[in-house]
Amino acid sequence: MMKSVRAYLNSPMGPKTTHFWGPMANWGFVISGMMDTKKTPDAISGNMTAVLCIYSMLCMRFAWMVRPRNYMLLACHAANESVQLYQISRWLRYRNLQPKEKAAASD
Repeated sequence: MMKSVRAYLNSPMGPKTTHFWGPMANWGFVISGMMDTKKTPDAISGNMTAVLCIYSMLCMRFAWMVRPRNYMLLACHAANESVQLYQISRWLRYRNLQPKEKAAASD
């Protein structure tokens, strides 16, 4: 047991490397995005959400291409991509419904 723990601690993906701490820090994006799903869609920034989508796509590609492959980073950005795509869909639905509601209110 101790050998396997020591091997993990000293591995290229262990907690002594940025391959470990980078993804851990990036889970903050996912948690923040999940908490934002409870907010109203008018609080969503379409530009920022789109940038986060692109950022996560690029980071997923990097996590796959880097050697050794960083599966923790890949999982983190796949989760963030899912959350941000959900947020942008909420924002788009809100934006598309808003003109119809204003037109109906003016009639």
